[in-house]
Amino acid sequence: MISASMSFLQTLTEAGVSVIFANLGSDHPAIVEAVAEANATGRKVPDMITAPNEMVALSAAHGHVLVSGIPQAVFVHVECGTQALAGAIHNAAKGRAPVIIFAGASPFTQDGELPGSRNEFIQWIQDVHDQRGLVRGYMKYDAEFRTGRNIPQITRRALQIALSEPKGPVYLMGAREVMEEAVEPVAINPAHWQPVRPRALSEMDADRILDDLMAAERPLIVTSYVGRNARAVAPLVELCEAMGIGVLESVPVAMNFATTHPLYQGNQWNHPRQNPALASADCILVVDSDVPWISAVSKPRDTALIHHIDCDPLKRQMPLWYIPAVGSYEAEAEIALRQLVERLKLRTTNSDQVAHRTRHWSAMHAARRAALDALEADQSVLTGEVVTAMLRPYIDQDTIVLSEGISHYHTIIDHLHLDQPGSLHASGGGSLGWHGGAAIGAKLAAPNKTIIALTGDGSYMFSVPSSVHWMARRYDTPFLTVIYNNRGWKSPKLSTLAVHPSGYASRANDLNVAFDPAPDYAGIAAAAGGALALQARTPDEFAEALKQAFAAVHTERRCAVIDAWLPHL
Repeated sequence: MISASMSFLQTLTEAGVSVIFANLGSDHPAIVEAVAEANATGRKVPDMITAPNEMVALSAAHGHVLVSGIPQAVFVHVECGTQALAGAIHNAAKGRAPVIIFAGASPFTQDGELPGSRNEFIQWIQDVHDQRGLVRGYMKYDAEFRTGRNIPQITRRALQIALSEPKGPVYLMGAREVMEEAVEPVAINPAHWQPVRPRALSEMDADRILDDLMAAERPLIVTSYVGRNARAVAPLVELCEAMGIGVLESVPVAMNFATTHPLYQGNQWNHPRQNPALASADCILVVDSDVPWISAVSKPRDTALIHHIDCDPLKRQMPLWYIPAVGSYEAEAEIALRQLVERLKLRTTNSDQVAHRTRHWSAMHAARRAALDALEADQSVLTGEVVTAMLRPYIDQDTIVLSEGISHYHTIIDHLHLDQPGSLHASGGGSLGWHGGAAIGAKLAAPNKTIIALTGDGSYMFSVPSSVHWMARRYDTPFLTVIYNNRGWKSPKLSTLAVHPSGYASRANDLNVAFDPAPDYAGIAAAAGGALALQARTPDEFAEALKQAFAAVHTERRCAVIDAWLPHL
């Protein structure tokens, strides 16, 4: 016989979960005992990583799965810990991160009827009507362990659902009495619990898409997260080169297409202007994008033929969503792109047409690149463009960049010149403070990689840097953080001016978004985790800071934080 908690831990181990990011409470005695037993007896269970803050814990699991592709677990205490997961729940859901969250529950007996019965006052206060309901709107699946006898089956079902497209987080909970229960070990055949096989295009649909792409004069592909699956990048490039198709990224959260490639047409975020590539395209293939364009300010021409491929083309979790697509296809991007490439080989392509298209997109790419190069040419002032350009020489094929630059999202992508699949990740959601925990998870998943977190000063404050940097030192996960510090929240200012360009806010001196006087951001990391704390206000200071920071990360194996002062917002 083993405890239900041991059964749970062993099931996670057998499913490939290697790390539990844990914030434990009074509802976890059985878990604590099971881990102690495993350590004492040599049973293999996932490594326990203590996370003083729950949002950091889930962000770390999210960062790990983006790099490893393997679900990891987060343990929190009852409804308080569940709520403290905060915006990381949103990020995991919108970023399609298959993580497994387990929360304890207040005991359901109070007179000592069962092991684990209530023995602390807090267990009455933390007993709520619908704990699972706190997160149900964000989870692909939620369930409660009501007996220890079928914990392996429920856990496997949760992971099966988490890993089936569209992927996403799952939530489990169990009361103390259940987790203390003595049970017989259950043998699970992993072959019976595989995720649902991803879908492909039908031959008819693949041919329909190719027909319209071949007939077009200015075909364009729009994507946001093809690169979440690094294997999907190669067939995307192959298809575009074979047909002379331009590529536009909309709110990109991964390295989808090399930004230096002549077919690359840039990335659009909240820019309040019409995108020229989008306007010129007469046939558009949207692949893996939640927001391919913002139609109030930038959209395709009315006559453009639009096809849409996604594992969730209906965007079932978005109450308001539609694009004028003539064809919408539920398929996994890598499979669909490889199908299009293979079926294209069965056709005769017009080499003159492909060359004509390629010249058009290449000319637009070159003009755009020249404008971007001009922004980083003047290195007399420390700007976002200069910071990113100066960081660029330090990035190699063993570097992973985590971006939470907010108003500098486009700057980071435009000026890093990334071309390696898997070299860039963003949260995929809209809750700030993800980068710090994500960097810990990414470093655990790829210990030989250099992890760089790029963040605004506002999102750095949201990241709970005291917890992040304590964890980084405790678990030997050194990484570099560069803060694009404009002394406040620039994005709310930009949002306000976009709606009220000539209103009172445009003339006001204080919009209640500035952080003046500025905190000692790097000093927080130094105090909490012994990080190297650096500040730079000029390009020369930033150049020296980069040398010291990478020496600290690579040689001293400690975090480094560079607080780069940009022009005030």
